[in-house]
Amino acid sequence: MTNATKPNTAFWIIAVLAVLWNLIGVFLWISESFLMTEELKASLPPEQVELMNNSPSWNMIVYGIATISGLVASLLLLMRKKFSIAIFALSLVAILILQLYWVFAMDLIGVIGPTALIMPLIVIAIAIFEYFYSKGAARNDWLS
Repeated sequence: MTNATKPNTAFWIIAVLAVLWNLIGVFLWISESFLMTEELKASLPPEQVELMNNSPSWNMIVYGIATISGLVASLLLLMRKKFSIAIFALSLVAILILQLYWVFAMDLIGVIGPTALIMPLIVIAIAIFEYFYSKGAARNDWLS
């Protein structure tokens, strides 16, 4: 380990929140990929089920890459590793591909309405924050 500077309390709070946020993402991916039954689909709004049924097969792969890499990156950030920056970048790229595809190619707004933009924008904003925060942590010499 190099002579990294001790991070402030905000770093630890943000790192733990990043882990929790990304754990939720992995849980949702697992739920949609492996635990989604026809009974559960029947409880969802028909528009959402239509979007899920019409999504391409690569969608769940990119979703998995986005969530798992986000979790790995946040764990690396918690361990104060510089490699978290590259993994956050991978997660961000996967999130952008996934969310922009859903919004534009799958016509999310046309099918569900403008409120459907809220969650994709939140996910993108958090991914951008995580990436740039990890870069800032490295610049502050908190990562080794």
